[in-house]
Amino acid sequence: MILIGRSNWVPPRQWKLWSLPRPALSYVLGVDAVALAITALAVASTTFGDRPGIRPTEWVAFAVLAVASVLHLESARGIERRREMAANTSPYTNLKSLWVFAGLLLLPLSLVVALVAISYGYSWIRVYGRTIAHRKIFSAATFILASAAAAAVLRAGGLLTEPRVPTGPWSLMIVVAAAATWWLVNFALVIGAILLSSPDATARGALGDLADQVVVIAGLGLGVAVGALQASYPWVVPILMVTVLCLHRDLLLPQFQRAAGTDSKTGLATSSYWANAVPAELARAEALRSTVGLLMLDLDKFKEINDTYGHPAGDRALKAVGETVRAEVRQGDLVARVGGDELAVLLPGASEREVLEVAERIRDKLSALTVTVDTQTTNTAVITGVPASFGAAVYPDVAGTMDQLVLAADNALLTAKRAGRNTIVSARPNPPLDRAETPIEN
Repeated sequence: MILIGRSNWVPPRQWKLWSLPRPALSYVLGVDAVALAITALAVASTTFGDRPGIRPTEWVAFAVLAVASVLHLESARGIERRREMAANTSPYTNLKSLWVFAGLLLLPLSLVVALVAISYGYSWIRVYGRTIAHRKIFSAATFILASAAAAAVLRAGGLLTEPRVPTGPWSLMIVVAAAATWWLVNFALVIGAILLSSPDATARGALGDLADQVVVIAGLGLGVAVGALQASYPWVVPILMVTVLCLHRDLLLPQFQRAAGTDSKTGLATSSYWANAVPAELARAEALRSTVGLLMLDLDKFKEINDTYGHPAGDRALKAVGETVRAEVRQGDLVARVGGDELAVLLPGASEREVLEVAERIRDKLSALTVTVDTQTTNTAVITGVPASFGAAVYPDVAGTMDQLVLAADNALLTAKRAGRNTIVSARPNPPLDRAETPIEN
């Protein structure tokens, strides 16, 4: 079988790595250097340490995990590529941790590093594309550092020799502590890179949706199960592999759906995805006798940014606006780009007061937003303040259907723009008709 990469070879000197801000570049190269040093120490320990050499059973376990990792990546590569593209400026979660943590329990650290290299090398060629090699190198480095930290926890807890699978309450606690350490180190390293690479990113935005981290937690838990089965009942591992592939699709289906409906410029939901989400949320609210808030916002005089600095600068400002709006809404709210410079926020369960509070926070943040952009004439420019007008409406207070809700919010938005822009207007409920005024149909 010939593996064909998703793009042509890009020389290292042309990697986008070198365009990172200097603090981010130093950070990424520093993490890579530490991972390289850990690799050298791990190889030296295996070769010249207390127990030189690798046992045949460890080679067998390594081969099983390497093959399983590659088959896993190949079977889910379409989902994984779209999910990473949708991750934008938040951590991208995956199930590679499953095979790596299983290896950590079964193999010396040198073979764990080799397993990481195989997994990310295959991903680079087959799944994600060769143009982002520096990102895969950094991700592999975070895996190596996380594995080294977890291995130190295992050794500190008395699990000195492989296999280090839990056999009782104490060893289970040690393995759980090692898994928590692995997750924390990897997550912290990735967050650091995001914050340093994106000067306009907020800490909350960089953390992403913490609920997505259940994927990593599930992977670590499955890694413990794979390690235990490989150590005692290796012939059961293929059955667990099939289970993992099914769980992969079920666990990541919501993220896959979000990826398919993600606007490429802002990372927000697309208008088509949003249009499908609104009626579903209204039906849910009707069943629960709850409310749904809708906030429409239009950027004031955004055309001036495009005309003054160019469309690439406008795209950068629009992306910063999207990140700002997403950082100010609640978990579970849906932010979408529904037009050129028009955004919509769906707020399930929100009252009018809560919708207006969210709108006020967003308005204040956008008014003070500072965005550094590349321009057509000079190297960079700073845009200070990207004000917006807001229209708010709440179901079922002012509308009983999706069309009515959107129309009410749009009319309120139009009123806000006519009132001088950078203003919030809430749609008012229609007054009930008197019985005598109720129209009679023939």
